[in-house]
Amino acid sequence: MKANKITATICLVISLAIATITGINFKKLSTVPEITPGKGVTEVRKLSDYFEGIKGSDGDTPIYVMKGKEDGGKVLILGGTHPNEPASHLSTVLFIQNVKVKKGTIYILPYTNRSGFTHNDSQEGSPHDMHFITKDGEEVVYRYGSRATNPINQWPDPDVYIHATSGQRLSGSEMRNINRAYPGKKDGTFTEKVAFAITEMIKKENINLTFDLHEASPEYPVINATVSHEKGMNVAAPGVMALQLDGIDMSLEPSPKNLHGLTHRELGDFTDTIPILMETANASQGRLRGATNEYQVLTGKDKFYTRANELKMTYVPYDDKGHPIEERVGRHLQGIIEYTKSYNKNYPEKMVEFDNCPTYKELFADIDEKDLGGKNLGRFMIK
Repeated sequence: MKANKITATICLVISLAIATITGINFKKLSTVPEITPGKGVTEVRKLSDYFEGIKGSDGDTPIYVMKGKEDGGKVLILGGTHPNEPASHLSTVLFIQNVKVKKGTIYILPYTNRSGFTHNDSQEGSPHDMHFITKDGEEVVYRYGSRATNPINQWPDPDVYIHATSGQRLSGSEMRNINRAYPGKKDGTFTEKVAFAITEMIKKENINLTFDLHEASPEYPVINATVSHEKGMNVAAPGVMALQLDGIDMSLEPSPKNLHGLTHRELGDFTDTIPILMETANASQGRLRGATNEYQVLTGKDKFYTRANELKMTYVPYDDKGHPIEERVGRHLQGIIEYTKSYNKNYPEKMVEFDNCPTYKELFADIDEKDLGGKNLGRFMIK
């Protein structure tokens, strides 16, 4: 009997220790890493400036404003729509910290669904953080989050999610996916309110061109692709050709008219902006992957995807070199460069011009393999 009490006490102490450590780690996730703005940032606003309904909540996220000396058009870049797609978020970090706008204004949301950065997807074994060393030798840490809004902010999921404006029926889990919530709803769920705030921002600021940055699993058909609303095809088509001339494999997909809630459909239908969505290949969110850790996230190397490629199960080439974070971020940033150039040719009266954006060559194509997997990306960051 005495031995049982001792064993029970030991188990209780161990359980309390595990609960304490887990609780501390969980609490740390409630705050997201701050992004040090570069010299090109002229102002930092909050999304609640456009809709007070999210003020003070985990949905209220910073907006980095980069205004040029000359008036011109307006561009919005959405990063972190899905926080388990790190190239999306990190592309906006590099843009904020390196670019200088000459003409027009660019708005950047690096934490589009800020709530999604405060937790991980359960049972996925994903890392919490990604670590980089800047060119000055300092360590910076950025978050790897979840595809969906934190259940603390919105719960429970229904069996069926009915999209507010179209009535389209989707899986209940998609109710916390902000890229199924546009154009949003003023008195809707937490996620719908954030989507509504972004839509309001686009309307109030008269945003001309919107980029939504994403990643996809290698077995997903729409990958290494750009998806455009029909009214943006005059911008997207020349941009895709320019990317291909840059040595970047890129396809162009029209936004399906019967698939609702996504930026490339709803922002095009409900606002005057031209919405463009880009996808890159990310092994860490795929179903065929091996161990999900920071090494895999940053290098893109995964022996299971190499094997899947041999079995013709992937929609992108996959060898033992993987798809490092520099390649994926480079694709997004080069896409922003080329699509903005194409936009300027079509709309010279509302041009947006900028300098010093890291290119695909600078990040990946001209870089030795030993410097990939996060090393070269860190050189473009500041602490």
